Amino acid sequence: MSESVTFFILNQKFVDDKDAKPESQQLVYYGLAIGHHLGVIDCFKPALTCPLERYQEWLAAIPDEQARQKLAGIPKYGEIVINSTHVVMLAKGLAAMDDTVDSEILHWRDQLMTMLEMIQTETAIHLIVRRLHD
Repeated sequence: MSESVTFFILNQKFVDDKDAKPESQQLVYYGLAIGHHLGVIDCFKPALTCPLERYQEWLAAIPDEQARQKLAGIPKYGEIVINSTHVVMLAKGLAAMDDTVDSEILHWRDQLMTMLEMIQTETAIHLIVRRLHD
C-alpha cells in the first residue's frame, strides 16, 4: 500500500458577497474548515498530490527550519492546517529553496506558493494537508 500527501483547498464562497459582511464570510470559512473534525462533509477540493516518499525529499530541500517543521507535521501527525497565519513563514521558507532541486519538487513548491498567494489575497481560504493511504 502506498501513501501520498494531498493539499486540499477551501476557496469556494458560500456567502453572497453583495450582502455579506466580512465577519460572516470568515465565520462560514472557519466553520467549514473545522467541520472535517466534527464529521461534516468536506468542502475542500484536492489541489496538489505527491507521493509521501517524494514529499519527504521536498521537506529535506527546505532550508528554513520553521517552514520545514510546519510541513513535517503531515508525515508526523497525518494532517495539518495552513491558514493566513502561516503564509509569510511558509513563503519565506519555500523561497529559500535551492533552484537546483529536482524539477518536480520545484513544481510542487511553485504550486504551494500560488496557494499561499491566494490565502494572502483572501485570508479566509484554508488548506488542509493530509497523508493518505492509497
